[in-house]
Amino acid sequence: MKEFFQHARSYIFRGLFAVIPLLLSILAVKLLYELIDRRVVAFIENFVSVKHIPGLGILLVLICLYFIGLIVSNVLGRQVFLFIENISHRIPVIKPIYQIGKQLSESLSVTGGKQAFKKALLIDCNNSGVWTVAFVTGTTKDGRTGEDLLRMFVPTVPNPTSGFIFLVRPSQTVDPGWSVEEALKIIVSAGIVAPEQLLPPKP
Repeated sequence: MKEFFQHARSYIFRGLFAVIPLLLSILAVKLLYELIDRRVVAFIENFVSVKHIPGLGILLVLICLYFIGLIVSNVLGRQVFLFIENISHRIPVIKPIYQIGKQLSESLSVTGGKQAFKKALLIDCNNSGVWTVAFVTGTTKDGRTGEDLLRMFVPTVPNPTSGFIFLVRPSQTVDPGWSVEEALKIIVSAGIVAPEQLLPPKP
């Protein structure tokens, strides 16, 4: 009887671990449907009667973003958005919000080969021998010594969109040989999904 319960428990947990990704995917689709799809269709129905087809709202949002991208890509579109930006700079409350949104958008943009995170490294924040995952976002020159310091973003777990900024010397970092994607998986999974070893830095 004991072996039967151990056998059943083992396969129940295996089934649970197999179902969790599926449930999370279903939850994500449901959130998209509730937050975007239904609201977009409800907004359009204020002006014209449309048949509610699941996914129609999300499709319309993607189409709108596509055309906005086309508009911004040409000279006339850039002039229009520059005009909107100039107006926002004259409104006291809107100006800081618009600037923050613009900086965030530029930092996350991958256009022209730019990336928000350039490299994944390990840093010792308090010289305690405990290393944490951090991402290089750029460099800042120390005017006193002329030394280039690394701007490092240390994300919180499991939300990589918030965290702390550190300025460190390159000598205070260790290259684990991980890609940015691999390091992000460590953060999002709270360390569950991670490379099995630290690789030496590439020559």
